[in-house]
Amino acid sequence: MEEFDVIIVGTGISGIGGACHLKREAPERSFVILEGRERLGGTWDLFKYPGIRSDSDMHTLGFNFKPWTHEKSIADAPAILDYLHETVDEYALKPHLRFEHRVNTIAWDSAAARWTVNVTTPAGTQQMRCRFLFMGTGYYSYSDPYQPAFAGREMFKGLVFHPQFWPDDLDFQGKRVIVIGSGATAVTIVPAMVAEGAGHVTMLQRSPTWFVTRAAKDKFANTLRKFLPEKIAYGITRFKNINMQTYFYNLTQRKPEKVRDKLLELTTKELPEGYDVETHFTPRYKPWEQRLCLVPDADFFQAIKTGKAEVVTDHIERFDETGIVLKSGTHLDADIIVSATGLNMEIMSGVRIFVDGEETRVNEHFSYKGCMYSDIPNLASSFGYSNASWTLKADLIAQYMGRLLNHMKATRTDVAVPEPHGVQAHSEGMMNLSSGYVERGKDKVPMQGDIDPWKIHHNYPADKKLMRTGKLEDGAMHFYKAGEYRAKQDEDAPELAVAAE
Repeated sequence: MEEFDVIIVGTGISGIGGACHLKREAPERSFVILEGRERLGGTWDLFKYPGIRSDSDMHTLGFNFKPWTHEKSIADAPAILDYLHETVDEYALKPHLRFEHRVNTIAWDSAAARWTVNVTTPAGTQQMRCRFLFMGTGYYSYSDPYQPAFAGREMFKGLVFHPQFWPDDLDFQGKRVIVIGSGATAVTIVPAMVAEGAGHVTMLQRSPTWFVTRAAKDKFANTLRKFLPEKIAYGITRFKNINMQTYFYNLTQRKPEKVRDKLLELTTKELPEGYDVETHFTPRYKPWEQRLCLVPDADFFQAIKTGKAEVVTDHIERFDETGIVLKSGTHLDADIIVSATGLNMEIMSGVRIFVDGEETRVNEHFSYKGCMYSDIPNLASSFGYSNASWTLKADLIAQYMGRLLNHMKATRTDVAVPEPHGVQAHSEGMMNLSSGYVERGKDKVPMQGDIDPWKIHHNYPADKKLMRTGKLEDGAMHFYKAGEYRAKQDEDAPELAVAAE
């Protein structure tokens, strides 16, 4: 059986970033990177729908150690994949990559202080062992997106599919298309399909979303790069964008009505005169109670101005042979229906977890610093921010993993485990949003505690201090030698049995 110091699962931004940070901060550790799919890239390789792009600027969605040098700050998937491949090459990660290695179960053995990882490969099932496990698998299911059971769906004579399963050979030239949904995916697909020749595209939404328009190219960043070394220009731009994100988010919390009015004013200016903003672009919730939709170069609004795109706000009564019947009685004709209805949350790719022979689930545990789980040793997973770029937190988590590993080496300990004492569950989960996918996934995510370090802050400046320089032995994180930890588990077992009774 192969054994490594660290096994990293996933080759998206989180997994590749985790491997690079490991090489930077704990270079003597042996590691392997497992990917269930045939190629690296995660989200940016999975989705194939027209126009797929980042919904955050790449100066903060990019890694803190590798400058983003493309002209566009709001980048498309091919540019992001190029960036990831460049990173793999620069950090010599290819020898560590194992594709078509899908992790099914992970099992911790306290006596050995090792994880056994069961992996399905083209050659069959195999096992690997490691001292520490890093899960960089994202937060949603790749195979099971959210698809409501629309009445009469089977009656529709045209094509209907979810964007996660976009057909490779789809011909939509001159076709009538309905895109169900109002999130980032729908707002990307609509203008892209119009630009690429669709006859007419309707975005059908139950309720409106908040939009923010910004230029796809960051003039500030591109100007800096002309006069400064890439790393310095990137650092300055990243600092500027982080602070702008933080300021804007805090403003939505302090003065939601002021932000609401400003967003409506800016949206109204982008739309054709007389457009029904009240019905189609005025959400029922406050800004940042759900994620804001980014519209680069106002492309979504430009598509509406051409007359080839429109927004309809209504509820679906049923599908029929030629389109969708709405509850208002209106009928929308369609040749193609795209169900951009969202995702299903799935922590650590749905991997089954066993600790000393007993199966456990992450929703039964408290989240520690947003990256580890109470009473689950030597396991970290990457989970980004809900109100800022994912990679900001992913970078910090990977750096924290390096600190933990180095501390364990320095103290000659084998086990790092967060242990909750006096912690109560907070009413909020890991994500402070009211979005549908968050509400649907409440029972799948770890609990948030009511005291630090069991709280989730969604605050980069605070987390930066906590993860990079905060105490490792903080009263919640405990370090043990293997035999010592096994003995403790045996001591605690009778008490746990009594508590269960």
